[in-house]
Amino acid sequence: MSTVDLSFAEWRRSSYSNGGGNAACVEVAFAAEVVAVRDSKLPSGGALLLSEAAWGALRAVAAR
Repeated sequence: MSTVDLSFAEWRRSSYSNGGGNAACVEVAFAAEVVAVRDSKLPSGGALLLSEAAWGALRAVAAR
């Protein structure tokens, strides 16, 4: 994948986040033709970029 500008991405926190101090939370943003996933506690640490098909597959596995 090419470089994707995420500086204006609208990040959404997982609905499974409990908001606790040590909660393991992820955030997701839909940008261009990719889905970006990052650690909500370390937003400057980078993001995993997935194709829309890979995002769908990940969600299907996680929902099991």
